[in-house]
Amino acid sequence: MQNEEQIVEHLDQVNKVVGEYLKGSDATKISKQLAIPRVKVVGLIKEWQILASDNVAIRARAQEALAVADQHYGKLIGLAYEVIDEATMTANLASKTSAIKLVMDIESKRIEMLQKAGLLENKELAEEMLEIERRQEILINILKNIASDHPEIKDKIMKSLSEASKKLDETVMIVHNV
Repeated sequence: MQNEEQIVEHLDQVNKVVGEYLKGSDATKISKQLAIPRVKVVGLIKEWQILASDNVAIRARAQEALAVADQHYGKLIGLAYEVIDEATMTANLASKTSAIKLVMDIESKRIEMLQKAGLLENKELAEEMLEIERRQEILINILKNIASDHPEIKDKIMKSLSEASKKLDETVMIVHNV
């Protein structure tokens, strides 16, 4: 049986690991940062998730925090679309390209947050991923149209799409018809 000191040390270690996990660090990074074997870090995170999911108060607070974060992501996306609209009106294609990429990045982060929280079940996750893929396809098509209408920024758009596609492990081709 563990004595009180061992329990306090264990809970302190759980708190340190979970603190880093909630900041967005993965198990490998936490392992290196805290000099704890990765397997133990994963175990501590799972232990915390089980404890948190069994506690009604913690679950309620977590769901409230996630709802607020989700609303925040929604507002950020709305602001990014405002930038897209403004850039369209002023013909600032570089800003429009950046804002479109920002929308894609924010959506990706939102899904990652919800996945980490375990809120998206497989069916919901699949539906959400399909919706994000649909939106990304629309945004990529917008960029392709801009590139073909404005060959002077085609290279910049291709570079941005290439950087984004490296993150997504896909290839995006823009063909300019002369």
